[in-house]
Amino acid sequence: MRGRLGGTSARAAQGHPHRAGHFFIRAKIRVVSAIDRPTGQPSQTYDSAFLKACRREPVPHTPVWFMRQAGRSLPEYRKVREGTAMLESCMRPDLVTEITLQPVRRHGVDAAIFFSDIVVPLKAIGVDLDIKPGVGPVVAQPIRRREDLAQLRDLTPEDVSYVTEAIGMLTGELGSTPLIGFAGAPFTLASYLVEGGPSKNHEHTKALMYGDPQLWADLLDRLAEITASFLKVQIEAGASAVQLFDSWVGALAPADYRRSVMPASAKVLQSVASYGVPRIHFGVGTGELLGLMGEAGADVVGVDYRVALDEAARRVGPGKALQGNLDPAVLFSTEDAVRGKADEVLAAAAGLEGHVFNLGHGVLPTTDPDALTRLVDYVHTRTQR
Repeated sequence: MRGRLGGTSARAAQGHPHRAGHFFIRAKIRVVSAIDRPTGQPSQTYDSAFLKACRREPVPHTPVWFMRQAGRSLPEYRKVREGTAMLESCMRPDLVTEITLQPVRRHGVDAAIFFSDIVVPLKAIGVDLDIKPGVGPVVAQPIRRREDLAQLRDLTPEDVSYVTEAIGMLTGELGSTPLIGFAGAPFTLASYLVEGGPSKNHEHTKALMYGDPQLWADLLDRLAEITASFLKVQIEAGASAVQLFDSWVGALAPADYRRSVMPASAKVLQSVASYGVPRIHFGVGTGELLGLMGEAGADVVGVDYRVALDEAARRVGPGKALQGNLDPAVLFSTEDAVRGKADEVLAAAAGLEGHVFNLGHGVLPTTDPDALTRLVDYVHTRTQR
């Protein structure tokens, strides 16, 4: 099922992380879409276990990938990123390619996730922001008034040509392993822009949403356009699926989500519907929003670790696959405990129409990479059909 980097080759790389840390791909760029055009014939990723699960089709085993699988938990990632700022890393096709491939080599996961950051499209259109270590994205001029919207011009493919180049390199290396593109959802992007950085209470964001609903709607609509353009670039360059991350939307009540956020998220998801690639929608603390997030247009609803998958399926309703949802902290426990909790996730997923095994949030930075590799092997073996 896997391409060049799956199976034996991925295992062989595990013992030599230093090799991965210094290995930069110089592949000839090959730009394709997830469904080859204009013939409409499936690409080599079409029959992968990951895409089959997203389409709610029978799979040879439950597919596995991890949010933040390409990142600080890998020593080869820390080595290759040494001395390079986060946003610069996201704009260098050689680094993006190498970092995206590292967990596929090491863990043998069923999909790669494109290495980037949710604020990359904002930076690309000229928003004055930076990602500060230990803090996160910080915006120089927060959006609080209508005139502040002038910061948000349309995103063009030329603004993110490095994304197209990196995905072309990646699809040439990944073979039959799908690549997942991603973007931040309008609410989460808006929260960063309005607050000026990360926030626990989102007081400025909610004050704007409640106090000036028209400005709020215009802000989210503009962010929906930018996000849709960013996803289209990734799909047209070769991404086989996309995930819309709404990291902060769990701070909202369902009625507020439906009225003030859902229309913008739905606009993003609808904008890429014609491409025919699976659309995954994930948020943190969104147990009360799961049905609405599916209603917004997702093919796959990501579930965090707070809601069991069988209960999540009841809330989402039929016609959707689910993704999740092992607690990332479990990976710090014993191997027996990890397997036991993985079994609980798989048991809860037994009746689902489609299931992609993932964590209920991202890989924590101090996670032992070998624990992730063992988990992939266990899920694959446990669910072999």
